Amino acid sequence: MRTAKICLAGAAAAAMVGFLAAPAAAAPTDTTDTTFEVLVGTLDIVAPATADLGDGAPGGVITGQLGVVTVTDSRGAADASWVASVTASVFQTGGGSPPETILPEEIDYWSGPATATTGDGTFTPGQATAANALPLSSVTPLTAFTHGGGSGGNTASWNPTLEVNVPLDSIAGVYSGTVTHSVA
Repeated sequence: MRTAKICLAGAAAAAMVGFLAAPAAAAPTDTTDTTFEVLVGTLDIVAPATADLGDGAPGGVITGQLGVVTVTDSRGAADASWVASVTASVFQTGGGSPPETILPEEIDYWSGPATATTGDGTFTPGQATAANALPLSSVTPLTAFTHGGGSGGNTASWNPTLEVNVPLDSIAGVYSGTVTHSVA
């Protein structure tokens, strides 16, 4: 009886090993072709709503920073190049007579280096230092900043400086005008 139990236990063990060693049946599979779309974004520029450059005397220079300007490129382009430009209006006080007017050409602009960037490609300031400052114009856009190459999204920020060369015949007052940044 003892021999029969051992044989039975051995046979059960052998059957279990054979069962475990048998190849498993493959699970059924199926595939799903899947798609999605990355949408075209926008190319935007944001500049401060207001800026106060300070004050100065006729014949002097008023220097101040405009505030941070930021370009955001979310177009998802294979070539994510862009050029940011700047123009300015005439600045006036009082009735806007010639002595109450400062022309954009009497205001120098320099972008300075980037304060922040994201993405790949080459970010280049239009005027890296004060020595590179150029006069603004109401007609001819001045290059403020560029991005060349790269792909996908990117951003660049800079804090431009304006140098107002106040004409000697200027009348005292608060002069108002508009500095306009654009990007394409």
